[in-house]
Amino acid sequence: MKKIKILSQYLSKIELINDYNRNYYDLSLPLVSDEIYDKLKKEILDLEKKNPSLQNKQSPSKIVGFKPSKNFNKSPHRTPMLSLANAFSEEDLINFEKKIFNFLSIKKNFQISYSAEPKIDGISASLTYKGGKFIKGLSRGDGKEGEDITKNLATIKDIPKIILQKDFPDEIDIRGEVFIQNSDFENLKEKFANPRNAASGSLRQKNSEDTSKIPLKFIAYTFGFEKGLKIENQSTYLKKLSEWGFKTNPQNKLITGIKDLLKNYDKLEKKRQNLNFDIDGVVYKVNDFVLQKRLGNVANAPRWAIAHKFSSNKAISKILDVEIQIGRTGALTPVAKINPINIGGVVVSNATLHNEDEIIRKDIRIGDTVTVERAGDVIPHILSVDFSKRGKKSFKFCFPNKCPSCGSTTIKDYNRTTKKKDAVRRCSSEDYFCEKISIEKLKHFVSKEAFNIDGLGKKIIENFYKLNLIKFPQDIFILDFNQIEKLEGWGKLSVENLKYSIEKKKKISLERFIYALGIRHIGLENAKLISKYFRSFSRFKDLSINNDFNELLNIDGIGETQVNSIKIFFTNKKNIIVLNTLEKILDIKNTKVENKKGILKDQTFLVTGKLIGVSRAEIKSLIEENSGTTVSSVSKKLNYLIIGEKPTKRKIESAKELKIKILDQNQFLNMLNKTS
Repeated sequence: MKKIKILSQYLSKIELINDYNRNYYDLSLPLVSDEIYDKLKKEILDLEKKNPSLQNKQSPSKIVGFKPSKNFNKSPHRTPMLSLANAFSEEDLINFEKKIFNFLSIKKNFQISYSAEPKIDGISASLTYKGGKFIKGLSRGDGKEGEDITKNLATIKDIPKIILQKDFPDEIDIRGEVFIQNSDFENLKEKFANPRNAASGSLRQKNSEDTSKIPLKFIAYTFGFEKGLKIENQSTYLKKLSEWGFKTNPQNKLITGIKDLLKNYDKLEKKRQNLNFDIDGVVYKVNDFVLQKRLGNVANAPRWAIAHKFSSNKAISKILDVEIQIGRTGALTPVAKINPINIGGVVVSNATLHNEDEIIRKDIRIGDTVTVERAGDVIPHILSVDFSKRGKKSFKFCFPNKCPSCGSTTIKDYNRTTKKKDAVRRCSSEDYFCEKISIEKLKHFVSKEAFNIDGLGKKIIENFYKLNLIKFPQDIFILDFNQIEKLEGWGKLSVENLKYSIEKKKKISLERFIYALGIRHIGLENAKLISKYFRSFSRFKDLSINNDFNELLNIDGIGETQVNSIKIFFTNKKNIIVLNTLEKILDIKNTKVENKKGILKDQTFLVTGKLIGVSRAEIKSLIEENSGTTVSSVSKKLNYLIIGEKPTKRKIESAKELKIKILDQNQFLNMLNKTS
């Protein structure tokens, strides 16, 4: 039960940080999500370090890019462009390797060689070659599809247009980073904030002739789809890239052992200021392609690679004021307004103060001189106060006991895991009563992973709310477009575009719909689990009638925290009205069972005890790949109990009572025509 509670806590934090990431990427501004990002990210990373089994595609180090621009045609990646998990310490690297060992079920004395490659701070691109000819180039986009920027990429001299070597694959997607050297950026710094922005802006221009005038560079480091690649490891692949005419990073090294990885990391961090291009860390990849394939991926990130980020940049500023921001879940987040400062090429005027306890612990006051840090080269926070410079005019910030938006009492939830009250204070109002919460819920509803409605960005949602055009989710689909056309900044064409965007999003999958509802602690991964269990919207909505919420505990990965959140959601009459109205407007698609032809179709499994030579994660992957499902407890819905060494006796006894078939490891593998 403790593990379930930890997983629930982890997933709720993932859900929250994903909200802020969407705001950040939609506006392409580092200020959007400054208020809580750094602290929340550290909490997630700490949970992952203490619990190596915790993995989620919405983890802050695994989010992949943002949606492709409207300026270019979209094109799917034949193999997804994955993101990377982040490491910030030796402990992170130890845990990274430990996860690899656990997944592969190998002994600790086994040594893994890593390809250590400097992480260039540029723009990812994928180059498609057929018969040795460069035929298409895509941006990362959202990882699944990118922008077709072939003409712009073709202007880069570092990208070979024809490759004649006989050992070059028949077909391959070469992937790498587009960047601008620091020396070249000197001539562009009046137009762009930093080299990365310059590379991004130049690469995504409509006119390729304009791109050709910019000194863009390209370094290759990996591949996606391939046909005819006969190479066994990453280090050999990098050598081949050079032979084929691609530029590779001269700092690339093959290293074995965490200690040597750290030595190389320290050397590169000291060198980074003298390099002619920006790097923000080192990427470690398991060198052996066979091991890479066996390890596979966790959602949007590979298990076999990690990015070891460099220390953050710091600067000194003064706190001018403290403002409270209110999130979709009612969380009150204090944000320091500071004298604008330049940190790593980004102008920073906001810094997160995390929560009330953090302000008290660091004794942060308005008027204080503080050190501001951009953790992981991304989000600013207040690192410390220079008490020697505290003046008489500095004063404490009083955290509000009433919600600044609606006046409701603010509360701190009791955390049963820690036996303490949460550090985050929340507005206690019901859904859609608090204006700020309602606006944030609406933003979430139209966000990328939810309904993904183009043209309904943050500012437009706020404006439409103030004009009473949108108060509830269903209002989005019955907008008064005649009234909108009369608004400043709107015209017939823009209104027609918005109308079209909304209309085409009336068809949605069940998992995205559940996620869009913004139920606390129900992120995208949980929404997927719930949608697979209920299959249809009608069955999901029936929870409001039968009130059998404990049924949700049968879903592997759903715990008491999520169940309580869903129960609270369904006991709110306004939410039921929203559901009933949306059901009439939308076409909510039933969840399809993946790989219906798998040999484990419609069968459920539960594993107890330690398995030999294979981890539980790998067994779970095998079950799902063959159309089976895994559950978290013994019940009448369980078909097979797989037992390893030292199994839980209670589970075996329960299985026997319910006449559930019990398999040992060999018997299960034989079901898959495999041998142990």
